[in-house]
Amino acid sequence: MTWFIVAGIMEQKPRIVNQIKLNFSLVWPEKLSLKSWRTHLYNQYFVTRKVRETWWRKLLLLWIVGWVVFSLSLLWYMNSTQVEKRKETLGNMCDERARMLQDQFNVSMNHLQALAILVSTFHHSKNPSAIDQATFARYAERTAFERPLTSGVAYAVKVLRSEREQFERMQGWTIKKMYSSKKSTARDQGDDGSTEVTPQEISPVADEYAPVIFAQDAYKHVVSLDMLSGHEDRENILRARAVGKGVLTAPFPLVKSNRLGVILTYAVYKSELPSNATPDERIEAAIGYLGGIFDIEALVDKLLHQLACKQSISVNVYDTTNGQIRMYGSNQTGTGMSHISALNFGDPSRKHEMQCRFTQKPPWPWLAITTSFGTLVIAFLIGYIFSATVTRIAKVEDDYHQMMELKKRAEAADVAKSQFLATVSHEIRTPMNGVLGMLQMLMDTELDVTQQDYVRTAQASGKALVSLINTVLDQAKIESGKLELEAVPFNLRSLLDDTLSLFSGKAQEKGLELAVYVSDQVPETLVGDPGRIRQIITNFMGNSIKFTERGHIYLTVHLVDEAASLWDVETETDPQSRTNNTLSGYAVAARKRSWENFSIFQHGSNPFDRPYVSSSSDQITLIISVEDTGVGIPYEAQSRIFTPFMQVGPSIARIHGGTGIGLSISKCLVGLMKGEIGFASRPQIGSTFTFTAVLTRTRSNSTPSEYKPSEFYGMNALIVDHRPVTGPGDGIPPP
Repeated sequence: MTWFIVAGIMEQKPRIVNQIKLNFSLVWPEKLSLKSWRTHLYNQYFVTRKVRETWWRKLLLLWIVGWVVFSLSLLWYMNSTQVEKRKETLGNMCDERARMLQDQFNVSMNHLQALAILVSTFHHSKNPSAIDQATFARYAERTAFERPLTSGVAYAVKVLRSEREQFERMQGWTIKKMYSSKKSTARDQGDDGSTEVTPQEISPVADEYAPVIFAQDAYKHVVSLDMLSGHEDRENILRARAVGKGVLTAPFPLVKSNRLGVILTYAVYKSELPSNATPDERIEAAIGYLGGIFDIEALVDKLLHQLACKQSISVNVYDTTNGQIRMYGSNQTGTGMSHISALNFGDPSRKHEMQCRFTQKPPWPWLAITTSFGTLVIAFLIGYIFSATVTRIAKVEDDYHQMMELKKRAEAADVAKSQFLATVSHEIRTPMNGVLGMLQMLMDTELDVTQQDYVRTAQASGKALVSLINTVLDQAKIESGKLELEAVPFNLRSLLDDTLSLFSGKAQEKGLELAVYVSDQVPETLVGDPGRIRQIITNFMGNSIKFTERGHIYLTVHLVDEAASLWDVETETDPQSRTNNTLSGYAVAARKRSWENFSIFQHGSNPFDRPYVSSSSDQITLIISVEDTGVGIPYEAQSRIFTPFMQVGPSIARIHGGTGIGLSISKCLVGLMKGEIGFASRPQIGSTFTFTAVLTRTRSNSTPSEYKPSEFYGMNALIVDHRPVTGPGDGIPPP
C-alpha cells in the first residue's frame, strides 16, 4: 500500500511541476508587461475616490506652496532690482559730486602754481621787488574766482639764521611762532562776545625760517608767522621743496577760524630746475613757499549748494591717509546703503574719499509687493477653480456611479417585472383558454335564453381578459427586447376585411359609417407579419370606435409613391380640416398633418423628390391612415399620447376604460417594421392616425382572382354613392 501511494505521488509530482511552470510562464510575462503594470498602478493609486482625494490634496498643497515660493522669489527679485537701481542712482550722484570737487580742486592747484611763478618773477627776479603786501592782497582778491576752492593764499620766504636780523630790520617786524605755547586756542572770546587774537610769541632761534610776507586780506593775520614752527606746515614745506610739486597737509584747525582745513604748498625756486633734479638740489634752490588755504567745510558745502537735489543725499569727505579723518560732513549718517567715491587732489602721499548716503529711508517696493501679491491671488483663484472643478467632477462621478447603480437596479427591477408579467400572463392565459373552450362547448349544448346570455357574457369577458393579457405580454416582450416579427405571405385586403368585421357591429350600434379603401397599386400578396399589422390597425380602429359618436371611421392604404396625389388634393383645401369630400360630410383632421413630419418626406414638399423610391424594388412602403370624427385629443395631452399607461384624463379611463398601452405598443411595432407613426387631432373635430410599414413583394405567380370567391366570376357591379370620396380614388374626383 505504501509503495502504491509513493508511486502515485511520484507520478503526480512531474505533473504538478509542469503545471506550476505553465502557470508561471503564462502569468509572469503578463505581470511583467508594461500595460499590466500601468493598469495596476492606475487602479491602485487613481481609481478609488479616497486615493484621488489624497493625491489631489497633495497636488493642491504643492500648487499653493510652489506659488507662494514663486511670489516670494518675484518679490525678492523685483525688490533687488529696485535696490540695484537705487544703488546705481546713489553711485551716479556721488561720483558726480566727487568729480566736480576734484575738477575744481585741480583748477585751484593750477592757478596757485601760476601765482607761485608770478611771485618768483616779480619779487625775487626784480630789485627792488615789484610786489608788496598791498599789491599781493589786491591781486589775490581780484583773481579769487579763478581759485574756486581756496579761501586764501599766502607767501612765505626762506630765511636762514644768519639772515634773520637783517630780514626783520628790513620788514619792520620780528618773526613769530605759528602757535602760542599757551593751552588756549588761537582765538579767545572776550566778555562782550568779541573775538580777539592771542598775541603770538617770537620764534625761537632756528637754522631756517619761513615767515609769511604776503597774504590775502582774509588771512592777513598770518603775516610774520614762521610756517616752519607749525608741525603740519613744516612737513608740508619740506616735502614740497623736495618733490617740486604741490603737497597737501593733513586736516587741521585753521588759525583764527578754528575750522578744519588743508594747505596746498608749492615751492618757489631761484632758477628753473631740470625735471631730473635731485631732492637736495631742489632744497638748495628753494627760496620761498606759496600756500593755498582750503576751508574744506565751507568750500564743499558751497559746491553742493550748486547742485540740484542737494538734500537728497548726505556727503562726507574723509582723509584716509592715516586712519579716517572727517574733513566734511556731519556725524549723523543717512540710513540705508552707502557709496564711496575716491578723490585725487594731486598729492600721491595723501588719500581722500567721499562717502554718500540717502538722507531718507527707501520707499516701500509697492510695485513688487502688488505684483507678487496679485500673482499669488491669481494662483489661489486658479487653484480654487481647479479644486472646485475637481470637487464638481468627483461629485458628478459619484452621482454618475449612483445613477448607474440605480439604473442597474431599475433595469433589474424592469427585467424582473417583465419576467413576472410574462410568467403571470402565460400562467393566466393557459387556464383562460380552457375556460373559453369550456364556454364554447357549453354554448353548443341545449340552453335556454337566459343561460345562453350568461354564457355569452362570460365568453366576452374571457376574450377581453385574454386580449388584455396578450397586450401586457407584448409590452413585457417589447421592454425586454424579445419581441420578433414574422415574415409570411398574407393577403392585405382579406386581413382588412376580417379586421373591420370585428367592429362592424359596434359601428352599426352607434350609427357610424365604417369604410376601408386600398389603392389598386398595393399588391394583393405581401410578405410581413400580418398579426402585428392587424394589432396596430385594431388599436387604431378600437380607439376610433370608442371615442366617435357620430360621423365615420375611414381606413385608407396607399403606397408611399402615391403620397404626391394625396398631398396635392389636401393642399387645395383647408390644411387643418376638410369638410368636403369626406365619408360622412363631417370635418376631419387632415391626413397630411399626421405624416408631414415623417423623415421620408423631409427632402421636399413633393414626395416624388425622394430619390430612394423604386417601384421595381422588392421592398415597398405602405402608408396606412385611420381617420375619425370623434372627440379628438386635447392639445395639452398630445405630447404624451404614445407614453405607456398614459391616458388623456381620468374621466376617459373611467368612461371608456382601457389600459393606455395600445398606442405605445403600436409605436414599438411600427419601429420594428422600419416605419414611422404620427397623428393629427383637433378637439371636437376628430383624429387621424397614420403609420408606415416596410413590407416585401411576393414572388408567387398567383393572380388576384385566386383570392376572390368563385361566385363572383364573370359578374359586373355598379356602385352608386352620393359621396365623391367613394369614387375611383381616395378623394380624387373622377376624370
